Amino acid sequence: MTRSANHVAQGISPPQASLGFRQAFAFWLKLGFISFGGPAGQIAIMHQELVENRRWISERRFLHALNYCMVLPGPEAQQLATYIGWLMHRTWGGVVAGTLFVLPSLLILIALSWVYVAFGDVPAIAGLFYGIKPAVAAIVVQAAHRIGSRVLRNNWLWAIAAAAFIGIFAFNLPFPVIVAAAALIGYVGGRISPRTFQAGGGHDGAAKEAGPALIGDDTPVPEHARFHWSRLAKVAVAGTLLWLAPMGLLAATYGWDDTLTQMGWFFTKAALLTFGGAYAVLPYVYQGAVSHYGWLTPTQMIDGLALGETTPGPLIMVVAFVGFVGGYVKALFGPNALFLAGAVAACLVTWFTFLPSFLFILGGGPLVESTRGDIGFTTPLTAITAAVVGVILNLALFFGYHVLWPKGFAGAFDAVSALIALGAAVALFSFKRKVVHVIGACAVAGLVVSLAGYSAGTVLKSSAETSASRSELVGNGEQNQILLPSLSRKLPT
Repeated sequence: MTRSANHVAQGISPPQASLGFRQAFAFWLKLGFISFGGPAGQIAIMHQELVENRRWISERRFLHALNYCMVLPGPEAQQLATYIGWLMHRTWGGVVAGTLFVLPSLLILIALSWVYVAFGDVPAIAGLFYGIKPAVAAIVVQAAHRIGSRVLRNNWLWAIAAAAFIGIFAFNLPFPVIVAAAALIGYVGGRISPRTFQAGGGHDGAAKEAGPALIGDDTPVPEHARFHWSRLAKVAVAGTLLWLAPMGLLAATYGWDDTLTQMGWFFTKAALLTFGGAYAVLPYVYQGAVSHYGWLTPTQMIDGLALGETTPGPLIMVVAFVGFVGGYVKALFGPNALFLAGAVAACLVTWFTFLPSFLFILGGGPLVESTRGDIGFTTPLTAITAAVVGVILNLALFFGYHVLWPKGFAGAFDAVSALIALGAAVALFSFKRKVVHVIGACAVAGLVVSLAGYSAGTVLKSSAETSASRSELVGNGEQNQILLPSLSRKLPT
């Protein structure tokens, strides 16, 4: 049997000789609409599609890129898509992949934010959210299992994952501290026992061979991915201009203290100064947007988080909701252009939030590619990936907690959410259903439950409040005098 025939027999598509830009564009566009489940779910989708099904990139190359994105500030799943797109089709490939990962979410959130502020109660949307949230919990559990089964190849890596879980769950250690500790262990351990901390953990029982990939372990680094100081300088100059031009135009047109200018400056700091993914950024955004600037109220911020959790794209896209509500309630362009003000503010904050992510990949990618054979660089990244498995498990428990006990352990157990979560888990683990199918089915189930009279809106509110309490978010909504309707009102029975 030929190698290609063997791949087909195993249900694996043989790698293509080349990959056209149009074909890649179609995939990145599709990914932008199905990337539910937060970073863990999104990384799982990319791994299944790019590594297992399409064989566009090998396991080791995928994990090497993922490890780099994990240590950067910003949304790691979007950065990973940008990295792989850049590796396959140069700068424009990265720009298209990263943009399409965000664009559908931005457009959806602008539309939902407008419905939220303009029409108030949206029972159908709240019902859809009620069904999607248990599915998200199941997706994150599956992601922890999938990544862990490929990374945790020996007892040392299992111990790192367990320590990371205990550190973030029991001691609430900051994610950057966990990453730094894992990197140090990996570096020292790599010097003592390199085989233990190699990609795959140095275990003899390697994962099942999936066949060659278009970008494989031995594929030479393409010319555009080779590191040159001149290229790094060009990226730095271009990035500075792309930030300075809109910021300078805003300051010159509206003044430094204007809402749009302050939004641009605040979200630039949020993108650069916060590590650890969306959940590390959210307290900073909450305190600034609610407590300091008064762009929205605490209840509105909680509802925005619910929107961000249950729409495709990175969770940090909640910044688009913050921008829209802030621009809308401040009536930046007058009372007759409220939607325009909200949409412009949403696009503006998205630009300043994600611009650094593109620069990190386009500027740092060549340096990362040059370190694939450097044991001093790869062993810390292997340890970081092991630690991330523990962090993802904590995230799964966090979701499960506020989905199944929306009012805390002192409140009632939500049996309906438990049944939806169980059904999603069975579909994912036993029947290997695609994430988008599971999300759709659970959304329909939530809608049916809400139409049957179940108080999905109350559950949404209480679970969001539990999330805020767990994250110790603080703020004072009295600064915002315009109180808008909340998605979290109780649905009519």
